[in-house]
Amino acid sequence: MRMAALCSGGKDSTYALWLAMREGHEVERLVAMIPKREDSWMFHRPNIQLIDLFAECVGIPLIKAGTSGEKELELEDLKRVLRTLDVEGVVSGAIASRYQRDRIDRICDELGLIHLTPLWGLEPMEALRGMLALGFEIVITSVSAQGLDESWLGRRIDDGCVKDLLKLREKFGVNPSGEGGEFESLVLDAPLFRKRIEILESGRVWRGDSGYLLIKGARLADKRREVGMR
Repeated sequence: MRMAALCSGGKDSTYALWLAMREGHEVERLVAMIPKREDSWMFHRPNIQLIDLFAECVGIPLIKAGTSGEKELELEDLKRVLRTLDVEGVVSGAIASRYQRDRIDRICDELGLIHLTPLWGLEPMEALRGMLALGFEIVITSVSAQGLDESWLGRRIDDGCVKDLLKLREKFGVNPSGEGGEFESLVLDAPLFRKRIEILESGRVWRGDSGYLLIKGARLADKRREVGMR
């Protein structure tokens, strides 16, 4: 099936893209919505400027479109973009958020498209461990939950990080996959990447009880190791 994939460069949308391709779907376009507001209900904002590098890594043409970021209005912005594409369906990284899935379902129904959600219903930790087993290299780019302080910004998600996230789940109720908006991420390498993203310069922006990693410079680099299709 010819698909467009909603993609931010974060772990869930990247994993959904990977699974859709592995299932044999032909992903012809990446679609990245660029919200004007930091508190968009639907779309990822931290370091979204790196989506161009991401698209080069996966070798899929990218369509970028601005959106107001305002609740419900941003859906009209997405619909306008999807209406212009000659595809049969849309891939998204929804795991458990009915807010996200139901709204994309509605848009797809209106446009006669299939909404493919490869991660839907997966236990969040199962999805995260699946990414790590495949060799996904993921960095945390924003945090906004109790227990996640400034030191988490820029941290790589590995087995040690997962153990610490599970401890925070026990102590504060943090969703260790970030599905509740506790943190955002950026994928630096994955099985579908031809190149990897290398961060050259970054800084932390902290605002009381939340913050984000501001990536000031990045480039494409050769992959450190071959991440195979498993």
